[in-house]
Amino acid sequence: MGNTKSGAVSKEILEDLKLNTKFSENEIVQWYENFKRQCPTGRISKEEFQSIYSKFFPDSEANTYAQHVFRSFDTNDDGTLDFKEYIIALHMTSTGKTTRKLEWAFSLFDVDKNGYITKSEVTEICTAIFKLIPKEELANLAEDENTADKRADKLWKFFDKGENDRVAEGEFIQGVLDNEEALRLIQYQPFK
Repeated sequence: MGNTKSGAVSKEILEDLKLNTKFSENEIVQWYENFKRQCPTGRISKEEFQSIYSKFFPDSEANTYAQHVFRSFDTNDDGTLDFKEYIIALHMTSTGKTTRKLEWAFSLFDVDKNGYITKSEVTEICTAIFKLIPKEELANLAEDENTADKRADKLWKFFDKGENDRVAEGEFIQGVLDNEEALRLIQYQPFK
């Protein structure tokens, strides 16, 4: 019955993804078929992920940012993403609800995975974001955020913390929810 043939997405994973993403059953099944074609082992390596991710930013250097995105979704730290981790990554980075997206964004900025964000981690991620921005768009950025360091400084000020302080997940989420400017600073949206 249903998806019992070998190679099909399990009913358990399908139901879980339908509940936790905006994707329909048909979309999940199609994603799974494509995933299995491209990743017959059922797992995607960091290098494969970087290659796929860079296609979304053809005019940019996306590898550094893709490494951070990969790390944030490799929830079991095994160096690969399985189908479920991959779909959650796609959902969170493209369509997730704001609070869930901010939980993910916190994990992205929490480079050392210690449960806190430091100014140096904010700078590291802002630097990776800047590599996504095509050179011709850099000229359009405001003076106080036209470099990775300036953007990190501007974002850090929203949390009202000193240079050597740390921000917990709840503080991060609330700080960004309370300020649309902070929300804009933690992501890259191409000018269109």
